[in-house]
Amino acid sequence: MADYVIIGAGLAGASAAIALREHNADGGVMLIGAEDDPPYERPPLSKGYLRGAVPLEKLLVRPAAFYPDHNIDTLFGSRVSGVDASRRIVDIEGGRRVPYDSLLIATGARNRQAAIPGSDLEGVHSLRSIRDADRLRAAMAPGRSAVVAGMGFIGCEVAASLRHEQVGVTAIDPGKFPLARILGDAVGARLAALHESYGVRTIFNDSVAAIEGRGRVEAVVTTAGLRIPCELVVIGVGVEPAVDFLDGSGVHLDNGVVVDEYCATNIAGIHAAGDVANHYHRVFGRHIRVEHWQNAMRQGAAAAKNMLGLHEAYDEIPWFWSDQYDANLQYAGYHTSYDELVVRGTLDGASFAVFYMNGGVIAAVAAVNNARDVRRAMPLIKARRPVDPARLRDDRVDLRQLLSM
Repeated sequence: MADYVIIGAGLAGASAAIALREHNADGGVMLIGAEDDPPYERPPLSKGYLRGAVPLEKLLVRPAAFYPDHNIDTLFGSRVSGVDASRRIVDIEGGRRVPYDSLLIATGARNRQAAIPGSDLEGVHSLRSIRDADRLRAAMAPGRSAVVAGMGFIGCEVAASLRHEQVGVTAIDPGKFPLARILGDAVGARLAALHESYGVRTIFNDSVAAIEGRGRVEAVVTTAGLRIPCELVVIGVGVEPAVDFLDGSGVHLDNGVVVDEYCATNIAGIHAAGDVANHYHRVFGRHIRVEHWQNAMRQGAAAAKNMLGLHEAYDEIPWFWSDQYDANLQYAGYHTSYDELVVRGTLDGASFAVFYMNGGVIAAVAAVNNARDVRRAMPLIKARRPVDPARLRDDRVDLRQLLSM
């Protein structure tokens, strides 16, 4: 009988543990997590949970009793300090050593630490865990003033949640618009206008240089010299894969844990999945690292199958969503550049879709309040066949028709 050990008790790790048992894995399954809580889903932390609209129980991947009931051993509140790949042993802080036959690395990502003077003052927040969300929610009193540093997905969602609770918000980002690096200027400008319409003061092409206060936050100072009084600051300047414990293990690291299309690393018996995995995606013909809920859940389950020897390539099209005010933003596919941008609908309308194309092939789609077109575009992205931009632009054309042409 084999022993399966999973490092990382987030969505990817939990999904893998569940899949191992669903596919009748013999032997022990152990799930090791740094947090004290059972595995939970992170997307609500910046939305419904932060606003107090979603209880903790709704975040759990499975109720706490699920794991012992299914013979899944858990070590929550335990940090892994290293992996001895030659002896197949996981070292845990405090001296415990856990042997394995098959290992999954699912440690996800951690918040980047911004080197900002004053970031240790009371009232400065980041958001990654349930405890982070609890602390921020306790500070969200109506009428208070907040600065959100960074308008990525977390920053945008936190700004929307703060405004929902009648907190004054100034949002600062070094880019031209929110999410412009990912979605481009056209969609970014639309998101900027959305936040401004709900009372967010936006400052772009600037960043937080220092946080001032005597014991607690009183103001932020930007690189351009603006001084903005505030009572709390939320820093969201991106994440990085959590891989420090793998130094010296021999596991190939490059923007995360490098794996093939079967989620396997360069070392026999070790796989990786979720935010930490830099995965070869055969649809896009390159390695990609995806930091979203759907990928963590499905890739974790796919990795478990491959740990069992089923040898199934993981080629799901990445997809994610973000709720901001009355706008539901969805994105599917993967792109780092494009040679043509096709807009379906109008960017200033309540609903639209934008297609990022290279050589006539759809690489990705982003849409606001148009989940249907995102869903119908995903088979087109996977097919990798050229599509007539004129028909794509025409919102009278059912996208499903383009797949058969």
